[in-house]
Amino acid sequence: MRSMWLILASAMLLAAPAKAEDAYPSRQVSVIVPFAAGGTADIFARMVANHLQAKLGKPFVVENVGGAGSIVGVTRLARAAPDGLTLGLASTSALAINPSLYGPKLTYQPDKDLQPIVQISMVPNVLVVNPDKIKARTLPDLIAYLKANPDKVSFGSAGVGTSQHLAAELFQQMTGTKMVHVPYKGSSTMLTDLISGQIDLAFDNVPLLLPQAKDGKLALIAAATPKRASFDPNLPTVAEHLPGFEAVAWHGFFVPAATPKPIVEKLSAEIRAFMQQPETVQKMAELGADAVALDSQPFAAYIASETTRWKKVIEAANIKLE
Repeated sequence: MRSMWLILASAMLLAAPAKAEDAYPSRQVSVIVPFAAGGTADIFARMVANHLQAKLGKPFVVENVGGAGSIVGVTRLARAAPDGLTLGLASTSALAINPSLYGPKLTYQPDKDLQPIVQISMVPNVLVVNPDKIKARTLPDLIAYLKANPDKVSFGSAGVGTSQHLAAELFQQMTGTKMVHVPYKGSSTMLTDLISGQIDLAFDNVPLLLPQAKDGKLALIAAATPKRASFDPNLPTVAEHLPGFEAVAWHGFFVPAATPKPIVEKLSAEIRAFMQQPETVQKMAELGADAVALDSQPFAAYIASETTRWKKVIEAANIKLE
């Protein structure tokens, strides 16, 4: 009888998966996007979700949870069960800027509440001017004009503390220039005023700028990427004149901090493989972004370095949220 029980027990062990993660996902997965539907980040998330659904055999359903500059959605992700059945997209502002802007008031702490899966994109910010208000077409000419006209040139942003705002603050700190900040509640409204001449210049994400630049409504001066951006290799970078200048937006996927490592590794491998496919690279380029496939640990190190860098800019500019 004892030998029979041993045989049955051994059979049950062989029949069962060695780990719960081997069968991941066991059911539908929620993909939180802390932005409204239809934007660039939403498109990125849906591309990846569709791939994961096809490869892993369970629905990956995108949920748009906007509000408070992505804080609402990222907080929901941070508080979700750490079982791999909720993952989400997050960006520069949520992970590398908000901790310094909000401090202990922030409803999540990236390094404690979230675990990176993979970075998927880098979206260049570009210095752009209204061609009727600003006649300079090169960075040295623009800097000379700004130095000759302190506090007479206005720059717009998508809001206080956004990557666009901090790009302009870093630019002022590195050039010794002074401009007037005009914050908006989003890029679309800001660009409308930039085109009409209500403000003079801005740093903004390239997907929104390219159509306006092609029509001659805006003039691109320089990219805020470390090297020339793939969308226009002829466009110089700010760093060519100001070594070390970098101000890009990036996106990546995250899960709650206690999510088992095997699940994170499985998701990372699938997403990285997808981001390196030629079709994905081409689609991302069409959206004005560079496809990235940075694994969890190096991505965490990159976020830490970005957090430190932007904290210095915030403190030097004495940026405070009312």
